[in-house]
Amino acid sequence: MLVIAYLILLYEIFLLKNLFNETGLRWLWITLLFLILDQVSKYCVASTFDYRETLNVLPFFNLTYVHNPGAAFSFLADQGGWQRWFFTAIASIASIIFIVWMAKTPKQQRLLGIAFSLILSGAVGNLIDRALFGYVIDFLDFHWAGSHFAAFNVADSAIFMGAALMILESFINKESDKEDNKESDKNNKNSNK
Repeated sequence: MLVIAYLILLYEIFLLKNLFNETGLRWLWITLLFLILDQVSKYCVASTFDYRETLNVLPFFNLTYVHNPGAAFSFLADQGGWQRWFFTAIASIASIIFIVWMAKTPKQQRLLGIAFSLILSGAVGNLIDRALFGYVIDFLDFHWAGSHFAAFNVADSAIFMGAALMILESFINKESDKEDNKESDKNNKNSNK
């Protein structure tokens, strides 16, 4: 039901062509692409592997089918089930916020729009899992010298990439702000003469 509400919301946004072309909403195709990649990869793993089954792919990488009822790094995974609805609510609210931010982001801020679209994709991808199953399907398992990093999925990767792009954009934006300020200071000095 929640997925249908999101699809309806996205459809109505698409009807507003000007809003779509002139804002960060122009990057919703990235959201859809990563959402499809996430859901298809989770489906393939869940339908091919037994729970906790591992396939060694590289000396430092496995495909391992696991469930995560908690948040990142299985935070709150051992609680009584209330966390399913708590994280579902958080992901729903965050998704709406990211859509609004995308709608308010000028098209010139490409990195920020792409960052929001990636984070939105990851939030919705994990939201779908939580709503349908009560847990998130994770399967990407990196390890080194016997130590394993927490398993994750394509949605988690999209969130990470989006966050990294937001940080990068903040540095790039700071530099362009400094250049704009220097230029306006120079113009102000020249106009005062």
